[in-house]
Amino acid sequence: MTQISTTSRNSGFSIEVIDDPVSEGATPSPSDAVGRIWVGSFTEAFLMDLSFWSVDEYRRSWEGALRKLEGSEKEISCLIASITDPVASNFISCWPMYRDGDMIRVQNSLIFLDELDEPFDPQEPWRYVEPHREVDEDGNRISEWVTSVSEVRHFRESAWGL
Repeated sequence: MTQISTTSRNSGFSIEVIDDPVSEGATPSPSDAVGRIWVGSFTEAFLMDLSFWSVDEYRRSWEGALRKLEGSEKEISCLIASITDPVASNFISCWPMYRDGDMIRVQNSLIFLDELDEPFDPQEPWRYVEPHREVDEDGNRISEWVTSVSEVRHFRESAWGL
């Protein structure tokens, strides 16, 4: 995944599967679905490992993560980009989401499973997301993109790009 250090102020949002080999009749292999996230003027495609979760399980997880953001004015959530069996994995690829009032900041991150104090629960990935930071431990600005609660809600209530 390539990132450009930037902050987007546009407000659009979506996350979707753009290539699902199962729907095309192909035999799936561990990394053959492709997702895409769009936040403001930022868009990125990413590989979705299908060895642990199906495409439908990713979509259900995204739905729950987006609903979590509606819980309060200050909320942390997390969209899983790619997951393999947490018992046998080193990390989970994700998009942490930080709500502050009507603004939602989205970053790209990894959750390192060997650094957790408890086993990873894929049903609540936000529990393992660090608090919002704009600068990493080396002093580098962390790339993040901004959208609004209303844009995320509008997307969640849509047909999920199917």
